[in-house]
This record gives sequence, structure tokens and C-alpha cells, in this order.
Amino acid sequence: LILIGGFVQLLAGFLAFRKYDHLGGAAFLTFSALWSSYGATRIITAASPSLQNTTLPSGNASHLVNIGAGNSEGFTAGSIAFLVLNAFLIVLASSFNAVLLCMTLAMEVLTICFLLFTLDNLPLPFEIVMLSIFSIICFYGATASLANCMFGKDLMMMGPPLFTAESSKKDTEDPPPCVCPKSHCTSGLRTIADLLNTGAVCGVPTDTVYALAASCKHPQAIEKVYRIKDRPQEKPICIFISNLDQLRAASPPISPLLWEFMEKVYPGGIGCIIKKGEWLKKLGVGAGYSRVGTQDSIMIRVPDLTVLVHLIDMTGPLAITSANPSGEVDSTHHDMVISRLGHKLEGVLCDGESDEVVASTVVNCTKIDESGITIVREGCIPAGKVMQIFESVKNR
Repeated sequence: LILIGGFVQLLAGFLAFRKYDHLGGAAFLTFSALWSSYGATRIITAASPSLQNTTLPSGNASHLVNIGAGNSEGFTAGSIAFLVLNAFLIVLASSFNAVLLCMTLAMEVLTICFLLFTLDNLPLPFEIVMLSIFSIICFYGATASLANCMFGKDLMMMGPPLFTAESSKKDTEDPPPCVCPKSHCTSGLRTIADLLNTGAVCGVPTDTVYALAASCKHPQAIEKVYRIKDRPQEKPICIFISNLDQLRAASPPISPLLWEFMEKVYPGGIGCIIKKGEWLKKLGVGAGYSRVGTQDSIMIRVPDLTVLVHLIDMTGPLAITSANPSGEVDSTHHDMVISRLGHKLEGVLCDGESDEVVASTVVNCTKIDESGITIVREGCIPAGKVMQIFESVKNR
């Protein structure tokens, strides 16, 4: 039973490390080593009655495992080493919970039992009582941990820590410079949508890199984007819509060839530059009409990112540009946006790492029927693949 207990402790240690519980893993591996060593000596003692009667002095159990004059110092030193190591675990366990603290305390007493056993001075009733106490604590701790993990609540109490270590750092980190909700939370999406609808500029994730977004209904917000990025005024800003049906509803003067090309590339990392017109106001661009695109053209893209599509459904078309100071590398994580531009923004929708490390590919489609398309900027979609898509659509 003691060897089985050692194996169980070893298994518990590996499972703890798998869950990144380094204290629990170290404690259980230490317990396994002691448990197995102690168990091995006891098994040899119990399994050698004939030796006790014939070859070794009677009444000295330690001699059955060659613990005698001249070599008992090694076993004694090992026991003392376990005592010191487990004392350190007791200090750590006292800052976790009462069950782990009781377990380490019981193991400390069992280590003393092992030490007394090597010195042939261990009372059997004392050993039995300590093993029983330790077994009860282990059974309760395992049952409580399993039940609490399965049901996600504290069904069985593990007890509060004996003390909590005081940190020299601030109790709370400095608050972020702007509102930073999580993208997977509906409340976070609504928070950013409300900010955008009131004329704020926010950092948002896209299917390529992070971007700055402003509502097309608020031209002053688009102007603010230029100031935040130090973006030259001659560089146009594109718009994002949530689906191609929105574009159809606005009835732009688009040829069948361009429609079919858009159906192939949307949603995705390709932006199409098309001719600008009053139809943009039907699309929902509104007062920001003169601040997006150029005088004659506008780049439109449908992103392939669910959270951004939902955001656009809540705000209408968004004016979009990459979330980086003009001339610098793109932002590929929300932390980059917050650290670089957070003090100038009202909010950042946090979505972790971006799907790409470069921006979208931009294609000029204004003369698609006369001379085809031209690649204005090669981004995450290779130019060769874009041309291949266009040729397949044109041939059909």
C-alpha cells in the first residue's frame, strides 16, 4: 500500500505540472520520493522474517535493510534532507490553502517517522496514527479538488491560506490609457460600438492587422484619425462594410464583371478601389463622404473577421486605416496599439494576436472592364493569386 501511495503521489505531481501548478508538482514529487523510500524499507522488513531469525540479530529491523553501524549515516542524512526540503514546502503551502498546509505538515511528521525508523526507535502506534491522518487528508484533498474542478465552484472547502505574501509592487497595475474591452464579450463589442457612434476613434482587430476605426457618420472623427497617425492628408482612407449585400442595396454603378470579382474576393484580405458616387450615402457613409477615399474613388473591403463584421453591423460603415504611426510597422497585437496610440484613442477592442503580419492587398478596379485591374499595394494576398482570380472570373 505504501508503494502504491508513492506511485499515486508521483502521478499527482505530473498532473500538477501539466496544470502549471509548480508548487503542487514539487510537493507531490517530493512526497513520492519519501513515500517510496519509506515504503521500500518497510516492505523489506516485513518480507524477511527468516532473515530476522537466522542471519541477523533479532529485534533490529534496520539491519534487515543493512541499516547498521557504518552505513546508517546515509539514511539518517537523507531523512534530515527530506525534513529540510519539506519545511520549505510547508512555508509555501501556508500561502495557498489549509488542506495543502495540513498535508505538508503531516508529511513532515512522517519524515520524522522515517528518521526514527532508520535509528530503530519508531513506536508502531505512532506510525499507524500518522499514516492514518495523512491518508485522510490526502483523500479529502483529492476528492475536494476533483469535485471543485468538475463543477466549477467550491463545493468542498479547501480552507483559506495561513498568510498572504505582501508584494513590493503596486497592488493594482496602472490603468490603461483608454477603454480596453475584450472582443469575445458582447458587452465589450457594445462599448466600442457606442464610442464609435458618438464620434470616437478606436483601435479594432481586422482579418489582417489592427486598425484605427472611425464612424463614417462623423467627419470630425475621421479628421482625428489623420492627427492621431500623423497621416498625410493626401493619403485616402478606405471604408469597411460587413457584407456585399449592403453594397448591392446602395445600387452603385458596378459592372457584372466587377460584381463577380468582388464576390470572389469578399470577405477577405483584398480591398477594391471603385468609382465614388452619391450611392455611398445610401450605403450609410453620411457626413463623412468627403473625408473617405479620393474625389473620384473609394476603396471598399469586407473583412473576414466575425467580431469586426458584428461591430460594423452595429455602427454602419467604418473609416479604416492601420493602427500605427504613419511610416512605422503595422500593429499585430492589441498591446502594440495601446502602447503606441492608446493615449490618443478612446478605446481599443482587444483580440490578441492578429491573423496576419501585413495589411491587405489593394486592387484598383476603376477600369476593370476596359483594361483590367492593377495591384496598388501587395499585402497578405499575393499579387499573383489576385490576378489568377481575376483571370478566372474574366474568362468565365
